[in-house]
Amino acid sequence: MNRQLLHTPEGVRDIYGKEYARKLEIEALIQKQLNLYGYQDIQTPTFEFFDVFSREIGTTPSKELYKFFDKEGNTLVLRPDFTPSMARCAAKYFMDEDVPIRFCYAGNTFSNTSNLQGKLKEVTQMGAELMNDGSVEADGEMIAMAVEALSLTGLKEFQVSVGQVEYFKGICEQAGISEETELELRDLISGKNIFGAEELLTEKGIPEHYKNMILKTSDCFGSVDVLSKARELDLNERSLNALSRLEKLYQVLCGYGVEKYVSFDLGMLSKYNYYTGVIFKVYTYGVGDAIAKGGRYDRLLGYFGKEAPAIGFVVVIDDLLSALGRQKNTFKPEDDLKVLSYTPDNYEIKLSEAKGLRKNGIKVALIPENGEKK
Repeated sequence: MNRQLLHTPEGVRDIYGKEYARKLEIEALIQKQLNLYGYQDIQTPTFEFFDVFSREIGTTPSKELYKFFDKEGNTLVLRPDFTPSMARCAAKYFMDEDVPIRFCYAGNTFSNTSNLQGKLKEVTQMGAELMNDGSVEADGEMIAMAVEALSLTGLKEFQVSVGQVEYFKGICEQAGISEETELELRDLISGKNIFGAEELLTEKGIPEHYKNMILKTSDCFGSVDVLSKARELDLNERSLNALSRLEKLYQVLCGYGVEKYVSFDLGMLSKYNYYTGVIFKVYTYGVGDAIAKGGRYDRLLGYFGKEAPAIGFVVVIDDLLSALGRQKNTFKPEDDLKVLSYTPDNYEIKLSEAKGLRKNGIKVALIPENGEKK
């Protein structure tokens, strides 16, 4: 036997037994919370046409996609991200709807990267999308729902970091920075590579005044007071409007009673270029990356023919489970399995007993008497 067949490829793993029972329980708790807010479950294909995740849409880079071909020669990809699929569905089935559309989902996503750093290539995600609603109240609902769902799983110590893409874009527009340079800056600043960002701005000949404004975005993080401090800069109308939106959002979050979990980070950006407004990430100790993330993407549905605002978020279940485990907040499934042993002579009696117990919701395993562990 080829023993290599017993192993999984790099970046994927088997989950079974109590660990999988715990995962299913966590998923059920989150799904229940999303349904309470009126979000309806939807299932999309594991693979889609390549163009659904194209560079123009602003999702995962092509080199990080699992690509393959069907018999007709179409290029297909395993989904790296749920949001474009949700946008496609909304455009296909709700093209003429103008009332709010609420989706929630669960499934696995796939990232074909060699730079794992302890991460998996296949992870389970659960999330929600609210479409046809561009209000700040929708932003607040999404963040509050994420907080409540995570709290329901038993997670206690976590923080929601909230940013605004428009704030950064406004400064770049004010400084006359090209879209290509802006994308480079986003990667550097979101990675906290301030020296790299400064070098790029100098190389592009950006005036010192604007260069300092852009670099200062990485220092604008903390409590709600940071929004007032940001107003002290020589900002443009686009960036000021972004700050006003965040201030209104904070008031909505206070109404939900979740403000203690919230901080602001104006230097926080996303690798997904389809985000257009508020973005947020949830961090907790014991995990190096965000366990949940989301944001507003008001132009994404337009790529599929439906002009509509939208916002969503996703929880990375595998990272959440890791965080719960490291914080000693372990879920112990009830060990209520009843074992009935039988012999050839009493099998029918034991089978009848097992059937009766199962009708009453009791888990029963029938085991040959000589198969029991002594």
